[in-house]
Amino acid sequence: MTIPLSDRQKYRLLEMLPGVFVWGTFIAMFVVSFARPLWAMTFIILFDTYWLFRILYWLIYLFGSYKKFRHAIRVDWRAKIDALPESHEIYHAIFLPTVQEPYEVIQTTFESLKKSSFPNERMIVVYALEERTKEHALPIAERLAKEYDGVFRKILITIHPQDVPGEVKGKGANIAYAGRRFQEYVDTELKVPYEQILVSSFDVDTCVHPQYFSYLTNVFLTTPNRLRTSYQPVPLFNNNIWDAPALMRVASMGTTFWLMTEQLRPERLFTFSSHSMSFRALVDVGFWQDDIVTEDSRIFLQCFLEYDGDYTITPLFLPVSMDTVLGDSLWESFQNLYKQQRRWAWGSEHIPYMLWNFPRAKTIPWKRRWHYIWTIWEGMYSWATAPLVLFVMGRLPLLAAGSEIQRTAVFQSTPFILQILMFLAMAGMASIALMSLTIIPPRPRYSSQYTHVVMLFQWLLLPISMVLFGSFPAIESQTRLMLGKYLGFHVTKKVRKHANV
Repeated sequence: MTIPLSDRQKYRLLEMLPGVFVWGTFIAMFVVSFARPLWAMTFIILFDTYWLFRILYWLIYLFGSYKKFRHAIRVDWRAKIDALPESHEIYHAIFLPTVQEPYEVIQTTFESLKKSSFPNERMIVVYALEERTKEHALPIAERLAKEYDGVFRKILITIHPQDVPGEVKGKGANIAYAGRRFQEYVDTELKVPYEQILVSSFDVDTCVHPQYFSYLTNVFLTTPNRLRTSYQPVPLFNNNIWDAPALMRVASMGTTFWLMTEQLRPERLFTFSSHSMSFRALVDVGFWQDDIVTEDSRIFLQCFLEYDGDYTITPLFLPVSMDTVLGDSLWESFQNLYKQQRRWAWGSEHIPYMLWNFPRAKTIPWKRRWHYIWTIWEGMYSWATAPLVLFVMGRLPLLAAGSEIQRTAVFQSTPFILQILMFLAMAGMASIALMSLTIIPPRPRYSSQYTHVVMLFQWLLLPISMVLFGSFPAIESQTRLMLGKYLGFHVTKKVRKHANV
């Protein structure tokens, strides 16, 4: 007699799939390296060649996105929106969830909002506190409310209650609660149509470019179907970049450059970290999901399903700047970076979500549904496997080969071919090293003039960074999901070793 599976059991099977594919790859690589080393060597050469062409393809998009980025920062976007009569009806709500961040970090965020070219009187700051850290956060909130009194239309302070049944303790639950309190404020005090409000969900260390909200307003008003798209800026991890160790800078800049390449391919984009969207859409989907870790990218899928596929991502080419991960010591910095990357890699939880919900969304063309499943699954799979295969496991068949195989032409030529492919790939990375110097803040007075040289040669650490802070946290996340050992929300510690200079 067959016992039918419950919906929960079926969903658990879907959660296991990403980890099964990752571990299946590693097991297959290990077995084939010993059983058929020549097959494994051939595969490694083809795999490395594929990734070389993929890097070249990636660089083309990176340079295209960089060109748009450089253009966008030179435009007077305030003048552009002043020429649009509708712009005077637009309001911006900026959600800033906080836990235990220090005043110095949050004050720089408020100051960047104050310096915005968009009229401050049409900006509402929603400062979202947690009840469990109220003793630390509330005095800071009151201090900021006093210092910036009259600067913005409103500083709305919310306190998310702790231990709410069904919630995951983290950012999603906090801002979902704050969103409902903001809706009450709109309905009772602001009394502006939801369609005229743009909501930006930012990390509390996010410093916006002075033109960001003017630029966002211009893009919003000139975008067809503007209520049914999210707006994704370029994230830079620049606020404390000069304080960070080389390995931390490589990991942070690598994330920025990867996301920049996606800006020219909006059909591949998901919302990530800091993003903006219409308040109308946010209300329609019931705000951010409060029972998951990666609410920032899930909000896109919520809208995509809510509107039967009639929802997109619109790229923005102006930056928002956040902190590079740091700690009070080098070891703590490494731990914090690993935990941050592990939380981002927990985005693999979207794979079972899509596999479960997309078959039921029959009004959405199947090609679009499978496109998004493939995009995030391939990304998560490559994140976990590619660095290890490229830099570590690719040498396994050479070590496993017997004396007979070592005399073959394939064995003798494989190290040479791999060396050439790796050299060509690293040559491509040299252009990224040079580009990185153009997007960082000016060198502060306390930093050595030779740090620029270090920042060029730090990219030699890229393979180490990709394995330690790429593969390993991604493998852990997908393994946890496979085993049902769910990841909680780790709040990244904010550390500034120097004042901004």
